[in-house]
Amino acid sequence: MTPSARTVPTADTDPQDLAVLRLRGDWVLEHADAIGALLRNTPDSTRRLDATGIGRMDSLGVLQLLRHARRRALGDDSLDFRDDHRALVQAIEDVADDRPKAKRAYGFAAALERLGRAVHVNAKETVALVSFLGENLVKLARIAHQPKRLRLTATVYHMEQVGLDAVPLVALLSFLVGAVIAFLGANILADFGASIYVVELVSIAFLREFAVLLTAVILAGRTASAFTAQIGSMVSREEVDAIRTLGLDPIDLLVIPRLLALLTMLPLLTFIAMLAGLLGGLFVGMTSLEIPPQAYFNRMQETMELRHFLVGLSKAPIFAMVIGLIGCLEGLQVTGTAQSVGERTTSSVVQTISLVIVLDALAAIWFMHMDW
Repeated sequence: MTPSARTVPTADTDPQDLAVLRLRGDWVLEHADAIGALLRNTPDSTRRLDATGIGRMDSLGVLQLLRHARRRALGDDSLDFRDDHRALVQAIEDVADDRPKAKRAYGFAAALERLGRAVHVNAKETVALVSFLGENLVKLARIAHQPKRLRLTATVYHMEQVGLDAVPLVALLSFLVGAVIAFLGANILADFGASIYVVELVSIAFLREFAVLLTAVILAGRTASAFTAQIGSMVSREEVDAIRTLGLDPIDLLVIPRLLALLTMLPLLTFIAMLAGLLGGLFVGMTSLEIPPQAYFNRMQETMELRHFLVGLSKAPIFAMVIGLIGCLEGLQVTGTAQSVGERTTSSVVQTISLVIVLDALAAIWFMHMDW
């Protein structure tokens, strides 16, 4: 039925089936108020909307019906349209959710809600990370019993990317930070006539804390982001699904080589950072504090202990696991879009740097109480 004149929309319950509501009239913008009132007053028992009796229908009428069905939790097959209306319905369905986001709510209740959501999301991320750690430990133990499963070529390739390519950056930044620490210490200690103690300041700071922390932060920004982007791109291109289809394990193929590369190279990079930081302090001592190299090295030999070096180096494998696990996990959690790759890459860098600093602080407190 297609009336020539526009008629007011109506809705009547089917007498043979009370769950069906039959719609009549013209559902167009002109009758927007009447359409809204009709849909608000529909019986709660209505489970199906018969729109085949509607004469004219525009985008407003279709959108109102779709939103009503969504509010009442009706199924996709709960709406019956005429054949000549289906093209319009399909077009509206494709853009029905593309509405501007609601403005951010303010106030105590809204802030409490956002806090709760953030805690819930972070708790899920923590559980996922711990689960991912356990899965990788199991796979590493399996590789120890079955060495043929190790992807040696991929491991060496990632060792070059993670370690050798990062040596210039790590060495340069560590040298500069060592020089800055020496400058700051010299300015303060000079007031007490104790400039020579700059040697202990730089040496202990770099051996225990700064070398491993600076190296981990550099690799968190450089390597964790690369891991997330690489694996995330593979997920978005469905390459990870193809790996599973071929009967291969993505953990063995993509994650384990990256983890082993980090576990091998991060301690070596930490050692290079220690040397560079000590050289930075030596350079400042020679050029600004008038401490001869022989005196500087003698002071280091007299005051330094092996435990400071071991404390700093012991943190490197832990930080390597954190960087590798978060970087790979965030990559595997990409949903398939370019935006998701960018969001997960940012998240991996933020999480890795934050967790590395937190673990370093906890380790420093623990070693202090253990008198190490």
